[in-house]
Amino acid sequence: MAFAKPQRETELNTALQSSDYDALILVHGANAALESPLADIVANYQRLDARFESGCLLLAADAVPGKRLIASATGSLGRDYDDVRRFYEAGKKAAIVAREAGSKAPLLMVAGVPEQPRYQQAELVTLLGFWHALWQPLEARESLTEDAIEPVTRVGVLSDKLDLDAAMAIEAGRRAGRDLCGTNPERMAPLKFAEHCERLFAGSSVKVSVLRDTDTLNRDYPLLMAVARASQAVDRHVPCVIRLEYQGEGDIEKTLLFAGKGVTYDTGGADLKVGGHMAGMSRDKGGAAAVAGFMKALAELKPKGIKAVAEIGAVRNSIGADSFVADEIINSHAGVRVRIGNTDAEGRLVLADLLSHLRQDALAAVEPEIFSIATLTGHAARALGPYTAAVENGPARLLKTGLTLSTLGDLYGDPADISRVRPEDYAFIAPRTRADDVLSCNNAGSSVTARGHQFPMAFLDIASGLSQHGLDSSQPLPFTHLDIAGSGIDGGDWQHGTPSAAPIITLVASYLL
Repeated sequence: MAFAKPQRETELNTALQSSDYDALILVHGANAALESPLADIVANYQRLDARFESGCLLLAADAVPGKRLIASATGSLGRDYDDVRRFYEAGKKAAIVAREAGSKAPLLMVAGVPEQPRYQQAELVTLLGFWHALWQPLEARESLTEDAIEPVTRVGVLSDKLDLDAAMAIEAGRRAGRDLCGTNPERMAPLKFAEHCERLFAGSSVKVSVLRDTDTLNRDYPLLMAVARASQAVDRHVPCVIRLEYQGEGDIEKTLLFAGKGVTYDTGGADLKVGGHMAGMSRDKGGAAAVAGFMKALAELKPKGIKAVAEIGAVRNSIGADSFVADEIINSHAGVRVRIGNTDAEGRLVLADLLSHLRQDALAAVEPEIFSIATLTGHAARALGPYTAAVENGPARLLKTGLTLSTLGDLYGDPADISRVRPEDYAFIAPRTRADDVLSCNNAGSSVTARGHQFPMAFLDIASGLSQHGLDSSQPLPFTHLDIAGSGIDGGDWQHGTPSAAPIITLVASYLL
């Protein structure tokens, strides 16, 4: 998975004279202090065009590589609500201009960074934004070739402090996540998702195993297999569970466990999505894609003292004669009797069985933390907009997991907002009869349901058996659910938008850097 390879430069004038580059990209805050000759070039254009301080311009300049200067302004940085994503967006805009101008090897320079803690990662964030804008979908690269549609092959980075190895590891993970999320439902059907993971981690420190046996899946992942029931009539749509494992060198000091929702296509099942709401549901595997992407970054960084285990449920929620339906009662892997409220709330069923298995791993692990990642509810997008929702159980809240993710997410340009699970959420999914132990959901859309992204956390807690490991238990297990329905796709355009690969940056920053 190629992307524009970074090359460090530490001295401006030397870099400007280098034949390695064919353009200079200047991402800048207001009143950036620049060296000559760049200071003179910028001063002249500032007098000529007021857009210099707010837009992204392609300028002719003899003293820079390729005689092309791409100046991309961040806009305001001083207001209370400004954050480092101003640099990310400026990097994206510059990348698009550079590509369309024909540059294949630009030199990237970041200037005018305020001396404030919130901007301390501005250089890294700019580079990540630059790379993000250059990504093209996997199917396009396969049919048209990478050289044709991703022509930028190298980027010089003018910096003496940026950790380029960490930057490349993060982008390798994000690129893997975007590829897995952004593919059509046939190109990345469940078994093809597994095959892609096998290729992705071949020869790496991450071990991949794929459970394909239907009898074993029915026994050990009964909720997942209920979701997959109608899909099994089509060979290429049959489900699987993908397990990824990493064991760092030395004594293990931390164990990270991830469950990823990999619904490769979501028709809604018997509660069929209508009115155009099915379009874009090939991206309902974004949580699984983010899990795999984080593990890819982990494989590149090879941190010591960390163990990581991930389970991905790759499944298609189809409609057919054998579809599971509302009112069914299905025993979860944890032995919890789940009454189905709506078949379009399938992701939480997949996650519950995965989490139950990870719960067993966590009981024997050193300093475990469990996460689920999913494009789970429209409510998360409605309530929080383009931000990841982090919903903690009691042990995770005591550990300040959400605070860590929120703080580091802000610094690295991949924000998360903390949501609280409340007593009302558990009351909402409480059983109505003695025949079942928990209700999966109501039969209205999450976006029109009060606390529509919080109560699913209560369901996951109960259906997975994790509710037995709260603060009052003899063995508490920290568990944080990450709903990326709002943050997983740029601009919220599920059918055509670029997958953001959230929350890979935040997780890497919180646990690996």
